[in-house]
Amino acid sequence: MPYSYKTINWNLPRINSRNELRKYVVLKFMEEKAGKGTGELATRYRYNVETFIDGRKLYLIRPAYMKVGFDFQIWMENWANTNEDKMPSHEDIVQDLKLKKQESDLFFLILNDGINKVFICEDDDRILHRIKMKKVSFSKGEKTNIILKILKWMFIEQDIRYWNYSGRVKLKSFIDMELSSNHRT
Repeated sequence: MPYSYKTINWNLPRINSRNELRKYVVLKFMEEKAGKGTGELATRYRYNVETFIDGRKLYLIRPAYMKVGFDFQIWMENWANTNEDKMPSHEDIVQDLKLKKQESDLFFLILNDGINKVFICEDDDRILHRIKMKKVSFSKGEKTNIILKILKWMFIEQDIRYWNYSGRVKLKSFIDMELSSNHRT
């Protein structure tokens, strides 16, 4: 029997600092009520953090399977129009980006610039507006705005989990390596 989750609709304010983003998210998680044990006695949360034009939601689940500190899972409703929610992996994102790169080098360069800007904590809505103005469109994979929003949350998750190590840098390096023109798959 699946567990029940307290659902919270929540949007991040515009924050352009890794440390401030990390603190803001952790402080939000600190508002959670304490559990009283395992199983049904544990508290569980679903944070709806992004709602897209088509009605789909990007959401966070806490606690994650490992139940380590402030760890969370990132889920997308109806991933790639499969009618199933999915917790996209780093590899899922890379595979999607590879499809986009194969489809259009020019559009991919614009998208990759957007990824670089999300990585340095620029406002993702402004980035998406610039991409839209350049009429970037792909016929394969998940929608560009969804990929960028998932990456934003993946970067935040990595900063929370691995702050004292590489944080988001490890994920970004993995993406860059996998997408480099001389990398073999």
